[in-house]
Amino acid sequence: MILNYIHWNVDPEIFHLGFLSVRYYGLFFAIAFMLGYYMMEKMFRSEKLNEAWLEKLFMYVVIATIVGARLGHVIFYGWDYYSEHPGDIIKVWEGGLASHGGAIGILVALYFYSKKVTKKSMIWTLDRLVIPVALAAMFIRLGNLMNSEIYGHATDVPWAFQFIENMHAWVDGAEPIYSKPSHPTQIYEALCYLFTFVVLFFAYWKTKAKEKQGLLFGIFLIGIFMSRFFIEFVKNNQEKWEEGMTLNMGQWLSIPFVIAGIYFIYKAVKK
Repeated sequence: MILNYIHWNVDPEIFHLGFLSVRYYGLFFAIAFMLGYYMMEKMFRSEKLNEAWLEKLFMYVVIATIVGARLGHVIFYGWDYYSEHPGDIIKVWEGGLASHGGAIGILVALYFYSKKVTKKSMIWTLDRLVIPVALAAMFIRLGNLMNSEIYGHATDVPWAFQFIENMHAWVDGAEPIYSKPSHPTQIYEALCYLFTFVVLFFAYWKTKAKEKQGLLFGIFLIGIFMSRFFIEFVKNNQEKWEEGMTLNMGQWLSIPFVIAGIYFIYKAVKK
């Protein structure tokens, strides 16, 4: 039987005007932040909270996400290169963002935000923020799909994608060189993150979960990072030095977050 695999040949650039280039990844990133702001605004109003907190929260999270995700990629995945080319660290537009680094960056930012702005527990803020963050994670993986990056191992499943391996050359007019039929792990992750978002959204609005401090945050950690842990088994390693490792870097970085999620859920339910 001959299977017609999906030839994924989407140009990551939507359009450009002079030096300005609008790409799907950036567009999805912007949509994620706008939807996140809208959802947090609804939550703040429903709880009759100071909306001035929201504007500051947005600023903290945007900066922390970009800086943390970039430094995470530099430190966890590309230190050999960036230690010799430190000037390239600021070249975010060339790609290279790590979700684990973004998560760490947000945690650090929220520590200071909670101390200086709300005077509330950091976990209180996280219980609300993780709802739009789960949706943002889905959009980021869809951006990876549009970039034909971070896909999986070769496979013969009927929904396999063949990605263009010479993306930059193809955009410049070269003939495409397709990968072997591979797992579209970007879609796998996006669906898992969407499911996590739906669970958190329902729990916040339809149950009393937000009154159990740490419960929503714990669900988020398990939903996002356990999904990431298992999907990594069918995903190509991001760096060559990960070859031969029993667990790759993404999995090792996910384990502490999953353990933390179990802890927060246990603590919230026990109370």
